[in-house]
Amino acid sequence: SGPVQSRMQFPSGYGSNPPNYSMPSGHYSQVPNKASASHLDNQYRASYYPTYYSAPAQNVMAPSVGTNVPNTQESQQLYNKTPPHTVGSAEGPIQGAISSASYLHTSAQQSYSAFGNHYSTSVSSSVTSQGFPLNSDHYTMPVVSSAMYPNVSYPAAAGNVYGQAFTSQSLPAVGQFKETNTFSSQSASVPHSLQQHVPMGYNSTLSTISSAQSVQDNLSRNLTGSVAKVNNQINTGGVDSSQPVHSVSQSVPFTKSGAGTSASSAAVSAARTPAPSLSSQPRSSPSVTQSPESALQEGMQYGGYVNNQASSAPAPLSSSSDDEEEDEEDEEAAIDSSSTTSSASPVLNNYDALEGGGYPETRSVTSSPVPAPSVPQTSKASKPFGYGYPTLQPGYQNAAPPAPVQPSNPGHHPGFQHYPQQYPGVNQLSSSLGGLSLQHSQQPESLRPVNLTQDRNILPVSSVPAPVPNLNSDLRKLNCSPDSFRCTLTNIPQTQALLNKAKLPLGLLLHPFRDLTQLPVITSSTIVRCRSCRTYINPFVSFIDQRRWKCNLCYRVNDVPEEFMYNPLTRSYGEPHKRPEVQNSTVEFIASSDYMLRPPQPAVYLFVLDVSHNAVEAGYLTIVCQSLLENLDKLPGDSRTRIGFITFDSTVQFYNLQEGLSQPQMLIVSDIDDIFLPTPDSLLVNLHESKELIKDLLNALPNMFTNTRETHSALGPALQAAFKLMSPTGGRISVFQTQLPSLGAGLLHSREDPNQRSSTKVVQHLGPATDFYKKLALDCSGQQTAVDLFLLSSQYSDLASLACMSKYSAGCIYYYPSFHRSHNPAQAEKLQKDLKRYLTRKIGFEAVMRIRCTKGLSIHTFHGNFFVRSTDLLSLANVNPDAGFAVQMSIEESLTDTSLVCFQTALLYTSSKGERRIRVHTLCLPVVSALTDVYAGADVQAVVCLLANMAVDRSVSSSLSDARDALVNAVVDSLAAYMSTASNLQQSMLIAPNSLKLFPLYILALLKQKAFRTGMSTRLDDRVYAMCQIKSQPLVHLMKMIHPNLYRIDKLMDETTIHVNDRVVPQPPLQKLSAEKLTREGAFLMDCGSIFYIWIGKNCDNNFIKDVLGYPNYVSVPQKMTQLPEVDALSSERTRSFISWLRDSRPLSPVLQVIKDENPAKTDFFQHLIEDRTEAAFSYYEFLLNIQQQICK
Repeated sequence: SGPVQSRMQFPSGYGSNPPNYSMPSGHYSQVPNKASASHLDNQYRASYYPTYYSAPAQNVMAPSVGTNVPNTQESQQLYNKTPPHTVGSAEGPIQGAISSASYLHTSAQQSYSAFGNHYSTSVSSSVTSQGFPLNSDHYTMPVVSSAMYPNVSYPAAAGNVYGQAFTSQSLPAVGQFKETNTFSSQSASVPHSLQQHVPMGYNSTLSTISSAQSVQDNLSRNLTGSVAKVNNQINTGGVDSSQPVHSVSQSVPFTKSGAGTSASSAAVSAARTPAPSLSSQPRSSPSVTQSPESALQEGMQYGGYVNNQASSAPAPLSSSSDDEEEDEEDEEAAIDSSSTTSSASPVLNNYDALEGGGYPETRSVTSSPVPAPSVPQTSKASKPFGYGYPTLQPGYQNAAPPAPVQPSNPGHHPGFQHYPQQYPGVNQLSSSLGGLSLQHSQQPESLRPVNLTQDRNILPVSSVPAPVPNLNSDLRKLNCSPDSFRCTLTNIPQTQALLNKAKLPLGLLLHPFRDLTQLPVITSSTIVRCRSCRTYINPFVSFIDQRRWKCNLCYRVNDVPEEFMYNPLTRSYGEPHKRPEVQNSTVEFIASSDYMLRPPQPAVYLFVLDVSHNAVEAGYLTIVCQSLLENLDKLPGDSRTRIGFITFDSTVQFYNLQEGLSQPQMLIVSDIDDIFLPTPDSLLVNLHESKELIKDLLNALPNMFTNTRETHSALGPALQAAFKLMSPTGGRISVFQTQLPSLGAGLLHSREDPNQRSSTKVVQHLGPATDFYKKLALDCSGQQTAVDLFLLSSQYSDLASLACMSKYSAGCIYYYPSFHRSHNPAQAEKLQKDLKRYLTRKIGFEAVMRIRCTKGLSIHTFHGNFFVRSTDLLSLANVNPDAGFAVQMSIEESLTDTSLVCFQTALLYTSSKGERRIRVHTLCLPVVSALTDVYAGADVQAVVCLLANMAVDRSVSSSLSDARDALVNAVVDSLAAYMSTASNLQQSMLIAPNSLKLFPLYILALLKQKAFRTGMSTRLDDRVYAMCQIKSQPLVHLMKMIHPNLYRIDKLMDETTIHVNDRVVPQPPLQKLSAEKLTREGAFLMDCGSIFYIWIGKNCDNNFIKDVLGYPNYVSVPQKMTQLPEVDALSSERTRSFISWLRDSRPLSPVLQVIKDENPAKTDFFQHLIEDRTEAAFSYYEFLLNIQQQICK
């Protein structure tokens, strides 16, 4: 990737704490820093720092840098059509990505800015991003805000050096299609007024970085400007003291292009150096996006191994207590101290080393690069996987260079012929790819051409399965479940150029803390990890012999610890490859005390309840208090569990529940401008010791405020009090709000114009009106506290602003529009069922998550609810099993030397029982060199979900219309690129590979979803909530929200059934989402994820209505029917069984609504028939014609 660049020189003291550092309480100053700046060996130098650091940073002590637009003709041309917009508190509500989504663009004639977001930790890199338009940014003066955690430097708002959108060559002609013109350099990447959201008491310092000495030729030709955009996040893009600052979110111009460089690529994790005498290879770009999964039930124990058979009801998982920064280090430290090689390195006391941020053996190196491979280079066709990697560095003191591997038996060392290898290791995997080169084998079904304009029946009869990677059967069995870990491309392109040609995004969809029915739990004291990149041993490593294994991510050879030689399952010695860690791609480790710098915190729950007149009228208090009473004993925790309550209207009320009182004591604080805790020691009490007082309070609360006339809401002061109360321990704050906050800090004003709800033009106010809630969330995250928001509102409540309290503290958002206990029983029922799940599901405290990947790949953007502590580390104050995450990736180095790549996500957390645990998932995918192979492995649902996350960021940072255009162009570009590879195509045909045949349909469904639709009346809070859901839901639930499933249920047949727990469950085929499939004689069920609609035709069979609905005929069916009666009839049993089966597959129970033709709610039902035309949107067929027309331009 270009000529070898000279290494960056870091100023002295780069790894130490900055001067003038003001550290808030709760962040551990005693944590020593054992890491110093890492170097990049010859594998990395050509891709990373050169070009992007063009000048050393100045000694500026301010959180923002003034704009400095190059006075060039190009920069003037770039910005002459686009006004500046402000980044900061006004930026959008949906901030889950670290960097801009780098390849969506908004129209076929112009370039576009990247998706903006608030998580700004993407790395400027010399790699084109995601395969769409090229964009490139670099930054000359990264600013560093004062550290939120000791020994970690965080880049603050970087200088506004603007990026030039450069034109690029058009797509190749498709058949008889005309070539696309190059695109003008208009960009939405405009000057930003940067506002650094720094909690009070935090100083700002500047990290200086010396300029790179040389510039790659291709970059010097294409990069005429740069943009470094940091979206007001305290340590966004932060790097710890051992890391070069290299991760800054960028707003980059978009161009449709097939070659060039992009600045949205992933950050390389810094090397940490507790052992100064050793050196090691930095790994590709580990990034944390991992979350613990399901509750573990008791199972059979085999020595150090537990195979948990979890019941369907998830039990609480362990929760952790270390500070976020320490958690990461704790994990790394514990694993390092009992690591894979015989020379254990010292325990690290810093988070980034813990969960794998660094290389504990390495020192800050400026030594010579890794020597060239000593093994003669064979041709790619004959070279087995892992054969031609560079020889080991001198610092690998315990790893002898492996002998040359014979292609006939690449997995065994010649000296250990007796050593059996049950599963092929990485070195053996050239034979595991089953003939991936599609030119030399029979064309797979996924590549079968589909004429979309002629073949209208493309919807499968059942749910679309995840594509199976083209691996051999052994590796396929070992691979991670797609429900937990899924990639947009199951065939990874060999180069970034090939990815660019495919015009498809490369990324991961994660559901890391998912409820599992079976989870291997490793209780052994030795956690085996690579000493270089900190990868956990997994099924895809290769054992050179009994005593050595090669890492499948960085290829370092490690020693096998003595304890690992014993297999507790078979009770045999000398078979490390049969250990449970090497037989399962999803495992959970019980971490030792080395992972904890303080005792694990107890589970602490604080409920903050709105008791204003509006809240009392809605009637939600009765439901909340009743749910708490029913589930008080089921709250995850142990004997130390603590609980507290705060209520608020125009004042804030606290409740003394100290053991020994005869009844709860209310304490009222009316000075909301200077909120304080009246009795700090008695407001959070032990659940078991004060249970009777707690029950008394819950029984009394619904009636305590029935006569209130207080209409104001002091939500901000109540949250400030909650933060003060929770800061010493951390935990979870559950906020219930029913209206717009109107008093004290954080007060908001209505910004919605009801007349603009159906606008087809600009949709405004998608971003927060104030930074109060974001700052509060960042403070909470620093104290290991998450804030969950329940918004039960009948009027506009500015969810765009309120949502920030949950998004940046790793919380959840629940929204119940038009909530009223008696007038809207469906919403009341949903709240009750949601609370039962919410209160009893497992929870992890003080979690950190990181994703590692094979050398050559990098991660640059995260999506979800979290706080980005450093370039590749996500802080999750709480983690729950219903949270999903998305990650964007790019290819920084050619993967020509490898046949497989692997991804590993590691989640370190503390369970509610006080155990430190690490949930690890590992995914293995093949590498391909042919464009057709890339299309053959496309996972269309993962692609759509990743695009949806990127489009949310674009809607907030740019505009809704830009995001919509970008989604359309994603389809246009990918199908045009595919058609350009085919020959003899007529201009009247729109051809897609079978793997992407649903791509246009899903994108059309996304455009008609509440988050992105225009021309239809959509409340602003509804739109913002839909965006929040897109950013935080796992793929399986998000797809039902994007494209609902429609079934005909009046003729359920026994021929198509499955048996689940002795229950017969019908499996009716999926129907197209079109009114043409509805018949007046039928009954149809639409599954929209959070709601079930049952539509009854006027001429529906009376027997069905009587047996299933419990009414004699159609006319007698009431307008508001939300439950099906239990009727002793076969059709009733079948229908209820099918609906129950659908409900069981999701955590939150959907509401059921029966729809008749004259029912006003039928409008909502018909809006989900996305294949039909509406006044403001295409039908599916018209959308296909529009795509075809754009391709032919």
